[in-house]
Amino acid sequence: MERFNLAFFRGAWRISAPYWKSEERWSAYGLLAVVVGLSLGLVYINVLITEWYNGFYDALQHYNETAFWADMLRFSWLAGLYIAGYVYQLYLGEMLQIRWRRWMTHYYLKDWLSDRAYYRMQLLSDGTDNPDQRIADDISAFIRGTLRLGLGLLSSVVTIASFITMLWMLSDRLTIPIDGQKWEIPGYLVWAALIYSVAGTWIMLKLGRPLIGLSFNQQRFDADFRFNLVRVRENTESIALYGGEDQEHKGLGERFASIFRNYWAIMRRQKILNWFSAGYGQAAIIFPFLVAAPSFFAKQIQLGLVMQISSAFQQVQGGLSYIVTIYPDLAAWHAVVDRLTGFSEHMAKVRGVAADIDAITQETADKLQLQSVSLHVPDGRPLLSDLSLSVEPGETMLLTGPSGSGKSTLIRALAGIWPFGSGRIAAPPKSSSLFLPQKPYLPLGTLREVLLYPHGRPDTANDALTEALTAVGLARLIPQLDEQKSWPLILSLGEQQRIAFARILLQKPQWIYMDEATSALDEAAEGELYTLLRHRLPNSTVVSVGHRSALNAYHKTRLQLTGNGAWKVIPAGT
Repeated sequence: MERFNLAFFRGAWRISAPYWKSEERWSAYGLLAVVVGLSLGLVYINVLITEWYNGFYDALQHYNETAFWADMLRFSWLAGLYIAGYVYQLYLGEMLQIRWRRWMTHYYLKDWLSDRAYYRMQLLSDGTDNPDQRIADDISAFIRGTLRLGLGLLSSVVTIASFITMLWMLSDRLTIPIDGQKWEIPGYLVWAALIYSVAGTWIMLKLGRPLIGLSFNQQRFDADFRFNLVRVRENTESIALYGGEDQEHKGLGERFASIFRNYWAIMRRQKILNWFSAGYGQAAIIFPFLVAAPSFFAKQIQLGLVMQISSAFQQVQGGLSYIVTIYPDLAAWHAVVDRLTGFSEHMAKVRGVAADIDAITQETADKLQLQSVSLHVPDGRPLLSDLSLSVEPGETMLLTGPSGSGKSTLIRALAGIWPFGSGRIAAPPKSSSLFLPQKPYLPLGTLREVLLYPHGRPDTANDALTEALTAVGLARLIPQLDEQKSWPLILSLGEQQRIAFARILLQKPQWIYMDEATSALDEAAEGELYTLLRHRLPNSTVVSVGHRSALNAYHKTRLQLTGNGAWKVIPAGT
C-alpha cells in the first residue's frame, strides 16, 4: 500500500481504462488533447518570459527608458496570453473531470448494483468498508488527482527539458573564479539544479512515505464516523425508546477518537515535512544567485543575465522538485487508488463466489419447483436439507418454524440472492413476482414514487393510487401523494407494511412472496389485508412466512421447518 510500484500503477490503469475505452472516449481524448496543448503552451510562454527577464533588467541597469517601455509592452501581451491559456486550461480540465466522473459513477453504480453485488458484499462480510464513500467521494478524488498529478507531471517534464537547455546554454557563458584562476565546468548551472532538486526530492520521499497509510486510514475513520451518525439519524425512534443515547454517544466518541488519533499522527508527520519543505523553498530563492554571484562580481555577466539564470533555475528546480511540492496530494491519491482497487477486487470476488461454494441452479418456469434444495449459512451450518416440492399457480403456502430455522433464508433463495446451498430452483420470472421483506424499503422521493417502487408504471392514474391507499387503510395520506418527506421516519413499521400491500394492489404480481410482511400489524388488520389480497388477486400465488396460527386460514398448505435442516409439508391448520 505504501509503494508506487508496477502493481500500483496497473491498479490505477484498471480503474481509468474503462472510461478511455468507452463510448465517450473520442470527446474525452479531444478535451485531454486541448488541455495538454494549453499546458505545453503555458510552458512555452514561461520560456519567453524568462528570456524577457534578461532584456528588461539590462534596460533597468543601463537606465534605458525606451527599452524599458518596449519590454513592458512585450510583457503585457505575454501575460495576456498566459492568463487566457491558464483560465481555459482549468475550465476545460474541469469539464473533462466532471464528464469522467459522471461516466465512472454510473459505471461503478452498475457494477455494484448488478448481480446483487451490493448484497453479497454485505452478506459475505468481505471487509469492504463504506462502499457509499467509494462511489460518492473516492471516484471524484481519483479523477481529480489523476488529472492534476498527470498534467502536472507532464508540465514538469517539459519545463525541465526546456529550461535545462536554457541553463546549459547560459552555463557556456560563465566561469568560476577560484584563487585567481577561471574554471569552466560545462553545464555547471544544470548540475547545480539537478543536485539541489534530486537531493530534496529524495529526502521528501523518505520523510513523507508514512503519509500514504495515514491518509488511507483517515478516509476510512471519517467514513465510519459518518456512517454511524447516519445510523443514529435513521433509527432515532428505536434509540429514543431504548434510551440508548449514552451508548450511542460512547460509540460515536470512540470512532471520533480514531479520527483524532490518526489526524494527530498526520499533523506530526506533516510538521516534519513542512520544516523541510519550507526551508527547501526558501533556500531555492537564493541558491541561483549564489551560483551566479561569482561570475557577476567578476563582471562577466550583467544583472539581466543573473535574473534570467535565477528564473530558469527556479523553473528547473520547480520541475525537478515536483514530487516535493505535491507529496501530500500524491499520498492521498495513492490511498484513493488503493481503496478503489480494493473495492473493484471485492466486487469481482463476490461475483465469483459460486466457484467456491455449492451453487443453486436457478431456472425459469411457469410454476415454483424445488428439487433437492439444501441451504446453509456461510460457516457451513445447515438450515435446510434436500427440500423438494412444487407450488402451482394460484396456490397459497405458509412457511413456519422456530426462529433461525431458515424461513427467511428460503425466501432469499427463491429470490435468487442466497448463494450458500445446492439443488435446483425453477421459478416464474421476476417480472411477474414481488418479494415483500419484513421491513419494507421506502426509497427517497414522493409518496407516489414510494408506492410505485420498484416496477410500477410512472403514468399510473391518481385514482388507482388513492384507491390502493384507501383499501389498505392509509386514506389520510392521499393529500400527500406528491410530497417529498422522510417517509421511513414518518410512517410506523405497520404503516410501511400497509404501503407494501398497496404496492401489491398497484403492480398486481402473479407470484407474491412475503417474509413476515404483516408482523407489525395486529391480527385483525393482518386478516383484513390477507382477505383483501385474496379478493383483489384471486389467481395470484402467495408464499408467506409467519408465526401466527391465524395465518393458516389464508393458506392451503404449510411448509414447516423443524430445525437442523429437517422439514415437512402438511395442510395448513394442522
